[in-house]
Amino acid sequence: MPSLNRLPLTPAFRAGARAGFRAFLPVSIGLIPWGIVTGMAMVGSGLTPLQAMGMNVIVFSGTAQLGTLPLIAAGAPLWLILATALAVNLRFVIFSAAIAGNFQHLRAPARWGIGYLLVDGVFAVCVEPMLRNENPQWRLGHYLAPSLWAWILWQFCALIGIVFADATPQSWSLEFMATIALLVLLLPMASTRPMLVAALTGGAVAVALHGLPLRLGMLAGMVAGILGGFAAERRQSAAVES
Repeated sequence: MPSLNRLPLTPAFRAGARAGFRAFLPVSIGLIPWGIVTGMAMVGSGLTPLQAMGMNVIVFSGTAQLGTLPLIAAGAPLWLILATALAVNLRFVIFSAAIAGNFQHLRAPARWGIGYLLVDGVFAVCVEPMLRNENPQWRLGHYLAPSLWAWILWQFCALIGIVFADATPQSWSLEFMATIALLVLLLPMASTRPMLVAALTGGAVAVALHGLPLRLGMLAGMVAGILGGFAAERRQSAAVES
């Protein structure tokens, strides 16, 4: 069985890797400013460069990192930080289910590595070609090449942000840059009615409950947004079927 440390470098694997890398390369440009902002925001929120880089490697999720930074800076309890990270990353449950069938032939450690490398952009550009191609080695190459490139690029750009964060004036308020980065991610996603309902519901509840201790208002807003978006999607599906 192939694993991440013993890749099947067959012609099919290499062909899939080339196709996946070419498809993802234009999308990966967006990781450059996103990673730099995340690195600067981590240091600006009080993490040391070593802690920031460690978080970047272990978590490897810009939304989870930026979403939890205000809680870390406020000294929130660990359970709340973990719950927030899980809430903002629930979409990866759906992503994983969509691609799981392509890697059932791999051993558990390889599947864990594939899950760790999963990011939005790679899923968006690779899922349909992987579902159309029946060669398991082509599918593995098509997924791994852009995923590894995304990981390397993210770590490098975050490191740039971490290194140059101390040279940035404190008056620039790097913590607020995390909020801006999250808004940039949110706006394109709010193009459909369920996503728009989720954003408006979550934002309204978070603002209304802003005074709760431990920033629980933000967690309540996430839960309300998920429920609101789910209800809107169900209603939209029912209207289409009728």
